[in-house]
Amino acid sequence: MFTLTAEKVVEMGIATKSNEPLPGAIAPESCLVVPGALPSFDSSGNAAEEQAMSMSLPEFLDGWLAAHAGEVIAARRHIHANPRLSRQEHDTANYVAAALADAGLDPQIIPDGTGLTCDIGTGDRVIAIRADMDALPIHDPKQVPYRSTVPGVCHACGHDAHTAMLMGLGRVLAEIDRLEGLPGRFRLVFQPSEEQFPSGAPTMIKYGALQDVAAIFAFHCDPQFQSGKIAVRNGPLTAACDVMEVRMSGRGGHTSRPHLTSDLVNAIGRVVVDVPALVNRRLDPRQSVAIVFGAVQAGEAANAIPQEALARATVRVHGRETWDMIPDLVQEVTRSVARASGVECEIDYRRGVPPVVNDRIASAMFAGATAAALGDEAVAEAPMSMGGEDFAYYLEQVPGAMARLGVGRPGERLDIHQGNFDIDETALAHGIRVMTHTVLAAAASPAF
Repeated sequence: MFTLTAEKVVEMGIATKSNEPLPGAIAPESCLVVPGALPSFDSSGNAAEEQAMSMSLPEFLDGWLAAHAGEVIAARRHIHANPRLSRQEHDTANYVAAALADAGLDPQIIPDGTGLTCDIGTGDRVIAIRADMDALPIHDPKQVPYRSTVPGVCHACGHDAHTAMLMGLGRVLAEIDRLEGLPGRFRLVFQPSEEQFPSGAPTMIKYGALQDVAAIFAFHCDPQFQSGKIAVRNGPLTAACDVMEVRMSGRGGHTSRPHLTSDLVNAIGRVVVDVPALVNRRLDPRQSVAIVFGAVQAGEAANAIPQEALARATVRVHGRETWDMIPDLVQEVTRSVARASGVECEIDYRRGVPPVVNDRIASAMFAGATAAALGDEAVAEAPMSMGGEDFAYYLEQVPGAMARLGVGRPGERLDIHQGNFDIDETALAHGIRVMTHTVLAAAASPAF
């Protein structure tokens, strides 16, 4: 059995699912990586000073990637050129399933045909790895051979890279299983609809993606970090994200006589400006909430006060406790502001995704695996993000962690959800290396 040549850990005492600080421990917001050797473990979870092996894991990965990295890049380019929107990933799922079947694996497509799972190895305890497969309704302006062939649809968030890496990881694990056997069972989870509500994680969970799973891991592409960097964070990583729609109606009229109207433009303007500030004044300053209105519609003519007004916003917050109470507070404040302007409003408040809260020991394994695979200098600390990510649904049921995969290219400043977003494709091999180390360490550890 392959053993890891090195591991690093977060020095914060006994790991707990709650991620609450322990006495004398480093707080979750502190620097993650503290050198400290861990023993290797055999497949039964027992410490082993030495194990027989034909080659080290880094040597094996060197050889596999030298032979197959080009195929991983080709898979990513194929998916990039053939993007599918949320809940339309049938072609992508079939492409992935065919590739895994060609590698001798047994993928299982979910009933609606938009996602799939694939187990490798044997055992009652499963380590899962998730990739999302959907694209965004964005035009692809890039002049590259793998430019999107679907008008108005583009992989502008890196899900093509996530999928290609997980396909590669599946082939790596299958080869290890063939050569020396795996220390347990591993599950590849290819998920639809991360970008759209209702999202795909609950769908995959419904169809058994978390059955027998002890821990789950994932990457998210991040162009703010250069290729070769892996950014890890213990505790909260992303925000919960809800959507609110505010509708107003009232008596319209001529702008020369606003006193005879409900003046909905003034009212909706006050909601857009005042509600974010007032909500934050009602919260502990350490519980930041970002309420941002992205759409406002009210009237067309300059000299006419409209009879209807509409505003839509996202509500983003860190921490499950704040997320649980925020809908009532936001709606209370919104109605109060509207009434102060002399109108009533109807509010459609829709729950989105919970916050991603990384488990301590899973975060430590990601950091340690990165150091083992790429060197200490490859480990970075991921900042907290106000973006939403439905990987949170998995972490509400089992421990695990998401890490940021550096995909930035020198001299470029790109961001996700932009049509010109692209990646440094050397990051694909780095991701496979790190994830291989991570999941083998998780399978060998008694922590899960």
